[in-house]
Amino acid sequence: MINENNLIKVPTLPRFRNVPLMHDLREMIRYCADTYKDETAFIIKTKRATKTEKAEYFYRSFIDYRNDIEDLGLGLMKYGTKGKRLAIIAKNRYEWMVSYFAQVSGLGVVVPLDKDLPSEELRQSMIKAKVEVLVFDKDHKQVVCDALSCPELSSVTAVCMDGCDDLPFDAVAYSDIVKLGKSATVEEKETFRNLPIDGTEMAIILFTSGTSGLAKAVMLSQFNITSNCKYTLDAEDIRRGDVNMAFLPYHHTFGCTGQIMLTFAGAATVYCDGLKYIQQNLVEYKVSDFICVPLIIESIYKKIMATVKKQGKMKKLETGMKISKLLLKLGIDKRRQLFKDIHDQLGGAVRYVISGASPLDPVVAEFYKAIGMEVFQGYGMTETSPVIASEGYKCTCPGTIGRGIPATEVAILNPNEEGIGELIARGPGVMLGYYEAPELTKEAIEDGWIHTGDLVCLTENQMIKICGRSKNVIVLKNGKNVYPEELETLISNIPYVKECMVYGEEKNGTDDVIVAVKVVYMEDAFEGKSVEEINATVKSDIEKINDTVPAYKRINSITVTDTEMEKTTTGKVKRYKQFH
Repeated sequence: MINENNLIKVPTLPRFRNVPLMHDLREMIRYCADTYKDETAFIIKTKRATKTEKAEYFYRSFIDYRNDIEDLGLGLMKYGTKGKRLAIIAKNRYEWMVSYFAQVSGLGVVVPLDKDLPSEELRQSMIKAKVEVLVFDKDHKQVVCDALSCPELSSVTAVCMDGCDDLPFDAVAYSDIVKLGKSATVEEKETFRNLPIDGTEMAIILFTSGTSGLAKAVMLSQFNITSNCKYTLDAEDIRRGDVNMAFLPYHHTFGCTGQIMLTFAGAATVYCDGLKYIQQNLVEYKVSDFICVPLIIESIYKKIMATVKKQGKMKKLETGMKISKLLLKLGIDKRRQLFKDIHDQLGGAVRYVISGASPLDPVVAEFYKAIGMEVFQGYGMTETSPVIASEGYKCTCPGTIGRGIPATEVAILNPNEEGIGELIARGPGVMLGYYEAPELTKEAIEDGWIHTGDLVCLTENQMIKICGRSKNVIVLKNGKNVYPEELETLISNIPYVKECMVYGEEKNGTDDVIVAVKVVYMEDAFEGKSVEEINATVKSDIEKINDTVPAYKRINSITVTDTEMEKTTTGKVKRYKQFH
């Protein structure tokens, strides 16, 4: 039982508009088709440019999108899959979203699966979620073949997005299912369009990509998703006609709900050709918005800074940023004109970026803001569909996660003398529970409030600042708490640091602990240097950080390596894996 007297309530983001509330995803897609009609919803590259030929593209309007969903859904219904659970494993692509929406249009539960799952985990996930239909792409044919070879999955209907040539197992072509749908009679079309949907029932099973243990199966309803889209959009300046690049994997709730939200707002979606083509694709499509992890935002920042230094324009940039900040204080915004060269490098249209899944370096966020590109930090979890809090339109503070989104209550539970306590939330986005795990559900949700496990405090301007994970906190023998994430942010600012992890280490076999760090450095940063020289450099730089923090936070043990740590698909280090 949560004692509300032990809570600090967090302010909610201000709304600057009020978009409609949809009760299910089919209603949302129909709204988009009726509202945006022939405007572009997706641009799909069918052929890359060569030295002699131009790239070729396939365009789908919002009406096309709705029709494609209906055709696939009708085909699946005629094929006999209604009422069966359908899983999807594929890289981000148009057919992924069409499959997702076709399934939730009254056919049954959809199970998005991590595209990087090994065959054994794929098999276990499908069995646990009782999957009977699997939609996949040819990149995953081997892992799918291995998973389907077990007796428990022998009756699964496999649908390949890319045709069935050369498949080592029986499958049906996605295109054949679509053809079957297109051949439907008027009566069959009416039946499909009127399939009953209860927006409050379980419609999606999502496996968490937890960093501290085995994945849990989260049950979400369609209303969980549609309400999360509505209330996030109420506070964010996503515009009709924007161009979104889908970076985050669709199997991740942040990637999937983000995609749905941008479509709901009337934005067109394009796909990246690969991480090394990001800048080229931003220019190619004139991308204006995207949702991603800090890794991508910080990578773009580093490339910009490298170019500026190479051109000898660092002083000019610094002067421009000072002028920009001064003009902003006077109510004059000339940022995009002052930094036109930088904007042109990114296509000239990028204006609104939402970062999530892990903390964004405040220095990077401040840079983007200074040059006229809004980069907002969002926060959430699979269990909340996912957004709980975010910076929003005219409500920002780099280094924080903003405030709770409209219609979601956010509070700090049992704050200590420093105002630090666990972040909890309740609202329409909170999951139905963990699939077939009532005890885990009871642990996670109390009186409607979901426990996030994150420790936070409020800044002077009433924004939420994350201090660390409750499971990661290092408790010293003197009772002091050290939050690893705070030190990790400082260490990550060292230029050659690729990634790092701060943790507690036993002190000489006693019951006391010391603060330790594992540092992964960039391979090309110490070319020609010996292991001893590399270790000495890292130790020297860590000592400089030690000089800036209280004595109890000093790092006393350092491990240095160029081997990356194992991470989830959204870039979070799997901490528990580092000790096994």
